[in-house]
Amino acid sequence: MNLDVVWQNRRKWARIVAVLLLLGAYTYLTRSCQTGGHSSNAAYASTVSTHDVSEGELTLLTYNVAGLPDMISAAETPRSTSMREISKKLNAFDIVNVQEDFHYHRDLYDGGNQHPYRTKHKEAIPYGDGLNTLSKYPIIKSARIAWTDCHGSDCLAAKGFSMVRLQLGNGITMDVYNVHATSQDNVAAAAARKHNFKQLAAYIRKHSNKEAVLVMGDFNAHYAASWDNVQVFAESVNLQDAWLTAIKQGKRPVVDSNFVAQNKLTLTDSCESIDKIFFRNSPYIEFTPRSYKIEKQQFSNSQGQALSDHCAVSFTLKWKKKSNFFAAQIDDY
Repeated sequence: MNLDVVWQNRRKWARIVAVLLLLGAYTYLTRSCQTGGHSSNAAYASTVSTHDVSEGELTLLTYNVAGLPDMISAAETPRSTSMREISKKLNAFDIVNVQEDFHYHRDLYDGGNQHPYRTKHKEAIPYGDGLNTLSKYPIIKSARIAWTDCHGSDCLAAKGFSMVRLQLGNGITMDVYNVHATSQDNVAAAAARKHNFKQLAAYIRKHSNKEAVLVMGDFNAHYAASWDNVQVFAESVNLQDAWLTAIKQGKRPVVDSNFVAQNKLTLTDSCESIDKIFFRNSPYIEFTPRSYKIEKQQFSNSQGQALSDHCAVSFTLKWKKKSNFFAAQIDDY
């Protein structure tokens, strides 16, 4: 979310200043609490599935849930109530990445959500990175990484990316990345965002070299924007874009030096969203795209109002264990 836009919201300026000062005062403490590298979770590992499955279908969702306090949130609906509604609606999806899960985390996790596997919330003062993954598949490894570059008001938050390794079946795993990149489209912000993507690509190459990969989150970037490098990022780690594959027949939007982003809540399936989903096969797993959707109706309240200031984005794909699965494993060993 762009905090510069929030600054111009209808809230009382004195309250906004107070909150931003609080964020600034604790920036150092927040960043000092960041976790890096991989860490196995014994509680997750003890519940790992041993089912001998060779194929299946995955329903994915990425959603920036606008979890800052009501008085500074860019979302129009009450945040606590909306977060509890979101909590239940997430149950329709197998794997969910959320961003900006800050002030109302308890409402999100305890508001009716039933995913059996969920990342442990990042604790920090006043907030962590806002990134969490909810899954119907066991989480066997997880990591959180802060960006090395930021700009302006984004530096008040601990933005970055996270990774979880999920187990689809006996010996079958994939890595799921959750991303929240630097916002705004000025020169300095765009430069920081380019560094964000380079950092993410380097991490994927090092830690997920031979894994099937899903990358979902708020990229704050467009193919059509000449100042962004999202295409370079995707190509550097052999990712396929869900929207381009399922809706646009692989054809990217034309780059426009005068590009102006469309309002996030007016998007349709045919429009490029900054909330993106990417996927990549592995030597063991092959993905087949099925459907892509901007989930406006699913994530609106009874009055038809959006539950966040972003649209949720869903993607369904099939996965299948490749015929050379065991030979590839032996080769890796």
